[in-house]
Amino acid sequence: MKETSAWSINGFLGLLLFVVGAGVGVLLLTQEYFAFGVILIVIGIIFVSNITAVQPNEASVINFFGSYKGTIRKSGLWLIIPFSTRKKISLRVRNFNSVKLKVNDIEGNPIEIAAVVVFKVVDTYKALFDVDSYEKFVEIQSETALRHVASKYPYDRFDGEGYSLRGNADEVAAELSLELQHRLSVAGVEVIESRLTHLAYSTEIASAMLQRQQASAILSARQTIVDGAVGMVQMAIARLEAEGLHLDEERKAAMINNLLVAIVSDRSASPVINTGSLY
Repeated sequence: MKETSAWSINGFLGLLLFVVGAGVGVLLLTQEYFAFGVILIVIGIIFVSNITAVQPNEASVINFFGSYKGTIRKSGLWLIIPFSTRKKISLRVRNFNSVKLKVNDIEGNPIEIAAVVVFKVVDTYKALFDVDSYEKFVEIQSETALRHVASKYPYDRFDGEGYSLRGNADEVAAELSLELQHRLSVAGVEVIESRLTHLAYSTEIASAMLQRQQASAILSARQTIVDGAVGMVQMAIARLEAEGLHLDEERKAAMINNLLVAIVSDRSASPVINTGSLY
């Protein structure tokens, strides 16, 4: 079953019927028409007892002796089916912040991860009757989906190919939202958005992974420096030859060596003046 609209009329009409019934009933009691007076008073009490107030972004689920009769979503004062019960449920947008979960990524590295899930109830029947507690259901399924998605990707891609949890946060969040929607649709819940709020290596490997990241950054920086140095040396030799200064292979090799050392070295070069000859 799905959510349906419940029968209801304006609640102020119920108040009017209560006032009329109670007033006429009291009048009949004063004139010693006890049976009719009691009946009218009881009918008036029944009318007023079945008036329910619905707040904005709230729904009232109506049950009649264990049978679902529908849901009232429109805010206001409403008169519903006599002898029925109602259960209020919020339709507001809510957040769920997961705890920090310790999981293994696809490479087996232990990581800590947490997420926030933004959701709201869109089907009150499923939220109340298809699951035991939809709020607890959202909590458990969110953590389960987060564990599943985190185990499909590495924390980081050092080769730069493919998705990673750290480098593709938007794509991972989109996949997490899709999986959450698939899991939570049975509870009548719509997932509006989900985002990672915490992502880090677990404490036992955090130091080693930091060293690996630093080494990778150093290698990348060195590669960039070497590529730039080679280009500068080629430009210098081409400039000298264009101006008519031709160097033999030995002098060219010496100049290349000096330029590369001066450019690539992480310390400032100390010039040495050679007054002699290479030969």
